[in-house]
Amino acid sequence: MAVNDRELMQTYDTLQVLSPEGKVLAEEASQLTAEMKRTLFEKMLSCREFDEKAMKLQRQGRIGTYASYKGQEASQVGSAMALEPMDWLFPTYRDHGAGWTHGQDWSRILLYWMGHPDGSITPDGLRIMPQAVPIATQLLHAVGTGWADKLDGKRHASIAYFGDGATSEGDFHEALNFAGVFQTPTVFFCQNNGYAISVPFSKQSASETIAQRAQAYDIKGVRIDGNDIFAVYLTVKEAVERARNGGGPTLIEAVTTRYGSHTTADDAKKYRDQEAVQASWAEKADPVERLRRHLLQEGLLTEEAEADMTEAVRKKVDEALETAESYPKPTRESMFEHVYESASWMAEEQREQRGSTR
Repeated sequence: MAVNDRELMQTYDTLQVLSPEGKVLAEEASQLTAEMKRTLFEKMLSCREFDEKAMKLQRQGRIGTYASYKGQEASQVGSAMALEPMDWLFPTYRDHGAGWTHGQDWSRILLYWMGHPDGSITPDGLRIMPQAVPIATQLLHAVGTGWADKLDGKRHASIAYFGDGATSEGDFHEALNFAGVFQTPTVFFCQNNGYAISVPFSKQSASETIAQRAQAYDIKGVRIDGNDIFAVYLTVKEAVERARNGGGPTLIEAVTTRYGSHTTADDAKKYRDQEAVQASWAEKADPVERLRRHLLQEGLLTEEAEADMTEAVRKKVDEALETAESYPKPTRESMFEHVYESASWMAEEQREQRGSTR
């Protein structure tokens, strides 16, 4: 008797803890205190303010090409808040909200988008890798780092961020395969915003979900509402704790929304129904508004308190911009630094050709 292959597949329902209307749908939300909820909201407000500010700065020519994460604040803040300081964070070029949540400073992030090499420097005592522009390469780095910690007997987790497009890369499969074989303490966090630049998910994969790919490597797979910060935080917290305690890796698919274009060098109107995006955004997609509704309903936030909070985060972002723009500019010679442990003859020759005597 023939069996439909799909009947053999596990189902991956999308976990949702907080509804778009701000209603709690699962008892797991009781783990979150009122203070924690307000903290999550304030951090999402900060990320939204920074992102909107950065978009304006790019249009003014004060930073270079910029990748907006508007719509993905719940995924980034919720996941990074579930980490401990000594956990490793491997971001893409769109995960500066996660990096800031884990301890990076907004001024350093602005330096990165200004093209300054110091923009990738991590604060002492934290483990935030530089933003990875090559697609999916950081997944292998996260697996290797987690494996090294496991061999050393250290109870740290590594989280690797990536988009749906990265799951079509060979590095994605190699990383999951190695993590599954060696049971590394790695959390693979996919923000599925529906598009790999201009290619919709349906055009790059026959899989109904990304989470189901975990089965091929015999690791845990979970699919969550990436615009629901409660679902994100609780799921990632469980995954990193399991990783630290020897439970192996987890693949998390956070279904979220890329509100704007891929980057400021892209025009999403050419390949995406913007009216549909706007309608979805107003109805259910905005993660900041979802938590705001919940806090207001629970009496944990007032409009006056929100106004004060917004003013405070805006001031911090403005201060970060002032710091970044007053930071010493890189010299031409700095392009030769941090490439080799000791400069090769080729680098020395090129340095001389640039007019440097160092």
